[in-house]
Amino acid sequence: MMNLIVQIPRGIILPESVLLSDWFAVLASFVAINTVLYLVLGLAKLLPVIRIRSARGRERRSETRNIDPEASV
Repeated sequence: MMNLIVQIPRGIILPESVLLSDWFAVLASFVAINTVLYLVLGLAKLLPVIRIRSARGRERRSETRNIDPEASV
């Protein structure tokens, strides 16, 4: 079995000219904003739902929706 090992200098994946270009800066900004957005959405999923109490809803019903018709409203 033949082992092929390619040695790449550490930390040099792209040349400096690519890292300093305008399109790479735009791409990096998009990735950063996207990451922050998904972080906020993920944290929002963990928090309990805030419900605003309104005049409509349970207080509006004049009769019970229970299986037992004799139950109190």
